Amino acid sequence: MDSLTSEILEVALSTARKAGDLLTPRPANFDLNQKSSARDFATQMDHASEKLIVESILAARPDDGIIGEEGSDRPSKSGITWVIDPIDGTVNYFYGLPGWNISIAAKDSEGVLVGVVNAPTLGALWHGVRGGGAFHNGKAIRCNDPVELNSALLATGFSYDQSKRIEQAEFIAKTLGEFRDLRRMGAAATDLCAVATGWVDGYFEQCLNEWDLAAGGLIAQEAGAILSGRLGAPAGYEMTICAGPALHSALASRIG
Repeated sequence: MDSLTSEILEVALSTARKAGDLLTPRPANFDLNQKSSARDFATQMDHASEKLIVESILAARPDDGIIGEEGSDRPSKSGITWVIDPIDGTVNYFYGLPGWNISIAAKDSEGVLVGVVNAPTLGALWHGVRGGGAFHNGKAIRCNDPVELNSALLATGFSYDQSKRIEQAEFIAKTLGEFRDLRRMGAAATDLCAVATGWVDGYFEQCLNEWDLAAGGLIAQEAGAILSGRLGAPAGYEMTICAGPALHSALASRIG
């Protein structure tokens, strides 16, 4: 690993840990009769996490660019741009469910260079380096391969758009008998890292954004998975598929 990549990885890891420390001490339970206050808290923590992440990155690398879910965008002067999701799985965070994470990636002109995903409720810190492998809590990981479709445990997510969610449910109803079972974790980066770690065999979901995919996608690819989108899909219907090579081919054929 060259010195630039090593520096960027260390910034990403330390920042993801700090954001996790900020977010973890949430109230054990919200009074759901006061949902608006609870949602306000979750929103405030989303913004606080992004602020911490941006300030930490720029303190170390002031000329880098930022792409953030909450709007902290700034152009890059260095050739490095960070793609961040301060709370991936905000609904999980709001309800106190596990799996929410902090997703931090850095990209250059060739694509994503470093990806870090911190899921404190799972005790999981993943990272990946382009050409340098993927790791879970410091241990090298590989995706499951080969896996046949009829024995595959798959993960997915559903759109918040009701019309798309109905279509997705209809598709699941038609295909659920074709694979082992389905898991719904509620956070795209966690799903992608679950593929990388072998916790699930494959993952598919529509309408993901760059900050959903950047870090987890690199980690999955460095763990041997193939990550693809459905080329030519209408806007809002793009499909992301991630799995080991054998299962990816079957999923791409079936879903496509």
